[in-house]
Amino acid sequence: MKFSLEWLKTFLDTDASAADISAKLNAIGLEVEGLEDPADRLAGFRVAEVLTAKPHPDADKLQVLTVNTGPEINGGEPLQVVCGAPNARAGMKGVLGLPGAVVPANGMELRKSAIRGVESNGMMCSTRELELGDNHDGIIELPADAPVGAAFADYHDASPVFDVAITPNRPDCMGVEGIARDLAAAGLGTFKPWRAEAAPGSFPSPVAIRIEDPVGCPAFYGRVIRGVRNGASPDWMQARLIAAGQRPISALVDVTNYLSLTFGRPAHVYDLAKLTGAVVARRAANGEQVLALNEKTYTLDDTMTVIADDSGVHDIGGIMGGEHSGVTAETTDVLLEIAYFDPALIGATGRKLGIASDARTRFERGVDPAFLDAGLDILSDLILRTCGGEASEVVRVGTPPSEPKVFAYDPALAERLGGVSIPEDEQRAILERLDFAVSADWQVTVPLRRHDVEGPADIVEEVVRIHGLDAVPSTPLPRMDGVARPTATPEQARERKVRRAAASRGLSEAVTWSFLPTAQADHFADGNGGLWVLDNPISEDMKAMRPSLIPGLLAAAKRNADRGAASVRLFEVGRRYLRGDGGASDERATVGVLLAGEKAPRGWAAGKAAHFDAFDAKAEALALLEAAGAPVANLQVMGDAGPQFHPGQSGTLRLGPKTVLARFGALHPATLKAFDVDGPVMAVEVFLDAIPARKNAGFARAAYAPPALQSVTRDFAFLVDAALPAGDLLRAIKGADKANIVAARVFDDFRGQGVPEGSKSLAVEVTLQPGDKSYTDADLKAVSDRIVTAAAKLGAELRG
Repeated sequence: MKFSLEWLKTFLDTDASAADISAKLNAIGLEVEGLEDPADRLAGFRVAEVLTAKPHPDADKLQVLTVNTGPEINGGEPLQVVCGAPNARAGMKGVLGLPGAVVPANGMELRKSAIRGVESNGMMCSTRELELGDNHDGIIELPADAPVGAAFADYHDASPVFDVAITPNRPDCMGVEGIARDLAAAGLGTFKPWRAEAAPGSFPSPVAIRIEDPVGCPAFYGRVIRGVRNGASPDWMQARLIAAGQRPISALVDVTNYLSLTFGRPAHVYDLAKLTGAVVARRAANGEQVLALNEKTYTLDDTMTVIADDSGVHDIGGIMGGEHSGVTAETTDVLLEIAYFDPALIGATGRKLGIASDARTRFERGVDPAFLDAGLDILSDLILRTCGGEASEVVRVGTPPSEPKVFAYDPALAERLGGVSIPEDEQRAILERLDFAVSADWQVTVPLRRHDVEGPADIVEEVVRIHGLDAVPSTPLPRMDGVARPTATPEQARERKVRRAAASRGLSEAVTWSFLPTAQADHFADGNGGLWVLDNPISEDMKAMRPSLIPGLLAAAKRNADRGAASVRLFEVGRRYLRGDGGASDERATVGVLLAGEKAPRGWAAGKAAHFDAFDAKAEALALLEAAGAPVANLQVMGDAGPQFHPGQSGTLRLGPKTVLARFGALHPATLKAFDVDGPVMAVEVFLDAIPARKNAGFARAAYAPPALQSVTRDFAFLVDAALPAGDLLRAIKGADKANIVAARVFDDFRGQGVPEGSKSLAVEVTLQPGDKSYTDADLKAVSDRIVTAAAKLGAELRG
């Protein structure tokens, strides 16, 4: 959440700088993600007085102004500025952006220029251009006493803005007041709580309030205020809302947003004229619909709590109000609602409907149930002061949870669990500053707003974080005698080797989400027993556990290609998730590789750019399998890489007919279309879990023993059936004489004149390695005969 330093100081009396406050927030567990000083964005903007305003000679809607910017600018001489604002006139004071200043709204750097032939030395600015509001009908008009020439940032009193990440266990810090309380407890100032005086009711509430769903809505307080004027909210309120990233809308809406951001307490305001009969907190009927304030219609069911009247649903309780009963500029009478909703039901409803709102975030984490009266008093006070009107008596229906949690606490736990010795008196003082009640015998009563404290260990956390996590001493682990054994498991060691091998081959490592949209996961879920689909996903785009690493790499490749990357070479070492027998979890180590775009750029020698092909994918698969310790020499190349791959440009690498160690090749055009990626794209998946473990798991390498005699090569050309895979022929040749043959490779594949129809000529280079003596002619002939015999078993015929 975002808030300004000025806003924070309404609850915290401190002289600490923004940097000191930021450091203390981080120290007590409230991570500061950003600290922005708006004065930096307003540099170069000055308070200026318009001396004269004359029509532009060549433009009907422009004026030529002479502007006084004080003695520090242009030697005190007035500047000439061309302006198109209808309210620009002599005698007014506004904000001038000087040449060199950057307009916050669009990043445009102002320059001295000629507009329709008339020189202009800057720009008179509107509220929207300086991101101080939405008004763009004219330039900013400052009061008559605004000091001419002063830096506008100083005059505007721009306050630094903090952006703090509030973890789900700290709903009490979802408002500025809660953050101020924590800072005061940490010694950074004095906490200044503020509560409004209860506004007396001058007439009975004309609206009846009932609760028919006490589980979903245990308490509902409300009152009517009539005779309001819904104009703009005060400038101070708008400034604070803008600092929080909110857009001021109207006084009645801004007041509820302000209450939520200041005290972490959502509330709602209904236009009384749009309500019919009693207002009821009840369960929705199956199929009931509501048009919410985000202009979307939601279909409800009987597990959801709603606020309704005789005409139907007006509000998804604790999540979002309805469009029908929302306040407008014509609203004169309003009903204020401040209620307590069950956090679990709010979370379930929000997930079903796919609504993420500020109200839901606060209610499902847990708001302060003791704040109903105080919240209604503050809301009433702000509306009466801002919009006027007359308040009714308060209607209170139901009872919020009011039984505090009490735990027996041993101060010695701070050292035993937290690792730091803190005196008992200091522990007691810290807890009391955080509003915990501590009895003489250390019975600790937890404030109702602290839903996260569920036992003594949580109390230790509160004490230690306020005392200072940096005060916890670093204690080394005891060191064992002797040489430490490797801690990595064989699986971890294998993954490290594969990662290094992939990087050494020029591939860039990617780390993608383990979750996918359901449609993308379905595309790669063939034969895996179904998907793991999350009941409570981060979002609809992260709902299914990935059955393959390729979809994530495809998304990464698309992002790179969309940003102009001509060549994408990615790899990832991670897990794919399959459904095991009986629905058991099945998590498998995998390596994914994706090659897209240009293999080599165009050039004067090469001509057109070269693209990746299936053989490039096969080379990557073999290299990574070798790094992983797979018996590459014994692998068979077979088809059936899956429906995601192009059937004529893909294959699998198998150890035997059933054990698939990898699949590779070009992705099918239908796959590329489903992922909105331009082809061709090559992909590889290496299944590390399928690679058999080495029989010798020792860490020592075999001694290097180069052969004493030079190797010998012999070439053979065989006529074979055109459908015979070259790998089958190589495997047969290598097996003909394992004692002498150390390698075989195909160096030519010829089909054409001299080769019968339906056949092909494969030329193979065979490498022979002698042992303790050189080969004789008889030895070479014997090996050659064995090669020819082995090839003949596949129907191969030696060419003459």
